[in-house]
Amino acid sequence: MNETPGGPWGPGNDDDKSGPRNPWAVPPGGRKGTSKPTALDEFLKRARGAGGGGPQLPPGVTARNLWLIGTGVIVALWLVFTSIHQIGPQQRGVVTYFGRYSGILEPGIRLTLPAPIVDVEKVDVEQVRNDDFPRDGGENVLTGDRNIIDLAYTVRWRVENPRDFVFEIKDPEETVRATAESAMRAVVATTTLNEAIGAGRTTIEARVTRAMQQILDDYQAGVRIQGVSIKQASAPASLVDDFNAVTAAQQEAVANLNNARSYSQQVIAHAQGEAAAFDKVYEQYKLAPEVTRRRMYYETMEAVLGKTDKVIVETPGVAPWVPLDKLRKVPDAQAQPAPQQGGQR
Repeated sequence: MNETPGGPWGPGNDDDKSGPRNPWAVPPGGRKGTSKPTALDEFLKRARGAGGGGPQLPPGVTARNLWLIGTGVIVALWLVFTSIHQIGPQQRGVVTYFGRYSGILEPGIRLTLPAPIVDVEKVDVEQVRNDDFPRDGGENVLTGDRNIIDLAYTVRWRVENPRDFVFEIKDPEETVRATAESAMRAVVATTTLNEAIGAGRTTIEARVTRAMQQILDDYQAGVRIQGVSIKQASAPASLVDDFNAVTAAQQEAVANLNNARSYSQQVIAHAQGEAAAFDKVYEQYKLAPEVTRRRMYYETMEAVLGKTDKVIVETPGVAPWVPLDKLRKVPDAQAQPAPQQGGQR
């Protein structure tokens, strides 16, 4: 057998086409170049002045150095924004360590471990929140005497315990709304229609406030109810006129009662004044009975005779008959009869 120079793959020269090509030989045309340079390499090349007249980086700056610098900046920002917490005067910070409650941050600049190791949730504990019920229009509520009223009210509340507010209830705002609606319906269900639309509003507001606070305390919601205000409580539209008439009559009755009390106080004060005057006269009477008796007699006769007609008759020239019963005082305001016109003289 003839030996083939160059090994089992044939000759090592690629120009010889007589046998199979050696896979370890240099391919025709020479070796291919390296892969295409990355964008970062191009940037560094231009920064060093090889690609143009742009600004040059200091010698020794490589892509690895730039990556380290960028990573350091990101880590620094992460530490600053997740480890430093500014708590306002009206806020409290609820701290969790890997999701578990750890403590409360007081107002001021506070430092903690970075997230996600430590998380801080700020809760406003001084803001009084107002919830209007219902959100649109009026709410139909059934009273204890099986009547329906249109009711609208407002609930004021604030956060008392930030830890319970964050952890004990999933959705505290909706829980407060549901509690308010439940307590209002329960209280109105034991109240008559006249009380609900009249003078009983204050009592209803106080009862609803107490009921809401009791329910939320049982839930450990960390919420304090500041108060409940009924803005609208009216009867159904078909009975509005009748209830307005009843309300007007009640107001008139109250006004008459107040007038009667005022008159009774005046009469009592007048009687007490007369009694005090009589006591003073009696004291003088005990000191001088005869003088006091005559004085009282003269004052009484003056009061009686001062309102009657009097005729003074002197002894000389007395008429034999004087019609005393015909003598009457002519009122000053009585007009004299007008003279007749057209008569003959």
